[in-house]
Amino acid sequence: MHFCIVGAGFSGAVTARHLAERGHRITVIDERAHCGGNCHTARDPQTGIMLHHYGPHIFHTAQENVWQYVQRFGKFAPYINRVKAISQGRVYTLPITLLTINQFFGRTMHPAEAREFIHQQAVQDITTPRNFEEQALHMIGPALYEAFFKGYTTKQWGLPPTDLPAAILKRLPVRFNYDDNYFSHPYQGIPIEGYTALIESILTHPHITVRLDTAFETFRNQNNLDHIIYTGPLDRYFRFCHGRLGYRTLDFERIDAEGDYQGTAVINYCDATTPYTRISEHKHFAPWEASLFSKTVCFREYSRLAGPEDTPYYPIRLARETTMLDRYVRTAMVTRNVSFLGRLGTYRYLDMDVTIGEALEACTIMDQHLALGKPLPVFFTDPH
Repeated sequence: MHFCIVGAGFSGAVTARHLAERGHRITVIDERAHCGGNCHTARDPQTGIMLHHYGPHIFHTAQENVWQYVQRFGKFAPYINRVKAISQGRVYTLPITLLTINQFFGRTMHPAEAREFIHQQAVQDITTPRNFEEQALHMIGPALYEAFFKGYTTKQWGLPPTDLPAAILKRLPVRFNYDDNYFSHPYQGIPIEGYTALIESILTHPHITVRLDTAFETFRNQNNLDHIIYTGPLDRYFRFCHGRLGYRTLDFERIDAEGDYQGTAVINYCDATTPYTRISEHKHFAPWEASLFSKTVCFREYSRLAGPEDTPYYPIRLARETTMLDRYVRTAMVTRNVSFLGRLGTYRYLDMDVTIGEALEACTIMDQHLALGKPLPVFFTDPH
């Protein structure tokens, strides 16, 4: 069969490689000039520093099969994400740990004392949090919420936290020890040659043709295609017939400096009065080579609502968008010879490891359907 796979990010690359290894002919198209999607990395021509062009990406997973998969195609160096936060003129550690609690409240509590202290700080009469703010007040109380989450979240989403779902905060840990590793997964690292090189390696196969700078709209009517696996925006496939699904996007302001600008990879700016959400210093994402560079490159990040020409980052998924998503899902279910996959194709926020894991699961499903001569599913994972 001849498959067209739209999008040269992780979802598209994993499925392309799998199908190619089973003898199918694959054409991968992407409208950008590079592989890797929003994970794209490339050396800065001015400094030689590896830049994460669409914001920093740290690979972390608890899925051993995913970890083994990516290591087939690139060498990873260990990397621990240690985030700092500036609130009210002081620097703290995130996620909230025993150090953060003791620093913020000027105490020297042991773990059990801190756990009881935070329990007393928490708003006890919120039994079923209905939104982000109630979830935060229920977990950590008003002082820590105001200091670290209220302003930052408002900037990130452009909405008051009372309008955001509680689930956004549930995945952020609170630790009553001094472990400042932002993630708790057993496998963590960054590919030494960058994500784009990793994905290019996945796509290197004699049955795969990659066509960059190629928009799907110029390719969709090719009559020699048997099936399309579409990892682009779901609403765009249907020419926005039900409206545009909402996304947040990011603007990046570059900072060039000598030496070391902030001493760490990521610092969050929690105060609402600071217009940007964080500053990332990119040579610190490759500590094995950071000392080689006398200069440094940082980016301030500003979050705003995505317009038609903007890069979509974070699906909003509030009431209006979920209603619209239902309409697109129903339209997709009666469309032939196309399957939707990945972050944009299913309109969900996905970490890299989840994206790869779902693509590997989709490959298993494709094998089963193709072996039986059955049409491939429209969705391999429920978009809801």
